[in-house]
Amino acid sequence: MGSTDVNRRDLIKRATAAGLAAVPAMGVLSACASSDSGGDSKVAKGKKTKDNPLGVNKDAPLDFVIFDGGYGTQYGKDAAKIYEQSYGKVKLTATQKIRSVLQPRMVGGNPPDLIDNSGAEQMDAATLIAKGQLTELSPLLDAPSIDDPGTKVRDTLLPGTIEMGQYGDEKVWRLNYAYTVFGQWYSKKLLEDNDWEYPKTWDEMLALCAKAKKKGIAGWTYAGQHPYYIPFTLYAFIGKIGGPDVIRNIDNLEPNAWKQDAVKSAFEAYYELAAKGYILRGTPGLDHIQSQTQWTKGKCIFIPNGSWVENEAADTTPKDFGMAVGPVTGLDSSDKMPFGALWAKADEPFIVPAQAKNAEGGMEFLRIMLSKQSAQNFSRLVKALSCVAGATDGLEMSSGLASADQVLKDAGDNVLNPRIADWYQTLHKEQLSSVFAELMAGRAKPAEAMRKCQEYADKAAKDDSIKKYKHA
Repeated sequence: MGSTDVNRRDLIKRATAAGLAAVPAMGVLSACASSDSGGDSKVAKGKKTKDNPLGVNKDAPLDFVIFDGGYGTQYGKDAAKIYEQSYGKVKLTATQKIRSVLQPRMVGGNPPDLIDNSGAEQMDAATLIAKGQLTELSPLLDAPSIDDPGTKVRDTLLPGTIEMGQYGDEKVWRLNYAYTVFGQWYSKKLLEDNDWEYPKTWDEMLALCAKAKKKGIAGWTYAGQHPYYIPFTLYAFIGKIGGPDVIRNIDNLEPNAWKQDAVKSAFEAYYELAAKGYILRGTPGLDHIQSQTQWTKGKCIFIPNGSWVENEAADTTPKDFGMAVGPVTGLDSSDKMPFGALWAKADEPFIVPAQAKNAEGGMEFLRIMLSKQSAQNFSRLVKALSCVAGATDGLEMSSGLASADQVLKDAGDNVLNPRIADWYQTLHKEQLSSVFAELMAGRAKPAEAMRKCQEYADKAAKDDSIKKYKHA
């Protein structure tokens, strides 16, 4: 997710009902077609060797489209330079309009070889998979890592990374490169200057917000124009209160999943923030950049966000701000999960289209990105974790990055990963989040919000055009 948004988190404006149309059948393969050319030809495969385990054609060009958002593009450019030392020229195209730019190419059978499928116009991975438009990435995962030829790539990744590329079976269709920590982001300096403690229970949260209000500081703000930021803390809050099974029921579109007691408690708690005036005035009208700017200016204490925020808000963040992320504040001692539980997951998805001319090159590019050198470069540049285990060892980290790294370690096994966000993109980003917006603005009471969420989930569950997924 990370830097993927200067607008990756603008509400999805779906240009098509369910994604992409079926791709025409692939014709006869030719030897070495340019990535810029049309048609359905693929480059000839190279010879597999110790140094070229995926059999990349060393003379073939590589067409790479990268999302130009919160993480920027420099890390991709740096990996391209490494790739070109051994293989063909990389054509790198940066855009925030992933769907607008690439949908015609996907439909026309002339896709890039590698895509950073992120942002507000992210293509729906579930739809792409259902239509057979992605390359399965097991060859990459089973290839030797660049750092240790005796270790497979899959064994160098943080827990949950591979699972984020799976949709109902063992096949892996995408590689999520960044490792995002979601939570309540705050300024250590603001808390220290006011002798405030980070709240562990909801009573402590309300007491802190009351103290802040007396000083003209709001408790919370969020991206009101893009309310799918609200679940960055809300989902983990629900899971902390009721335990992982509550989240699994929601993900599985179970009947009455949104009527569970944990949901009721979480909705009532968030509604109370609005009812008591603890949310920054005007928040419903703010986009993600505006809300982050109000936060870095010290107008409020907390903002629900992901670990891309440090890089994205760098221009407005004071040097002594002490950016940090905390795990979600719990409800009380009855919570099923301990304080420290949070939502973290591999994010920023990279895909290799099935009709890519140089699919082997696309996977090799990812193998390079998964080296410790490239992973450390990513973290150094964008102040976010990568999915490569141990990549931050020995790395001098910024305040926010060090905080994300620490809370993830502190969480241990108490890490939640709601899949509804990527299994059912429209339901999550457009429908449920619109209800969360009404709740946080005080325009919908908890009971009404629960009812609306359940209605949306039930409708999705009954829609045969939507492929369904289940937790094991």
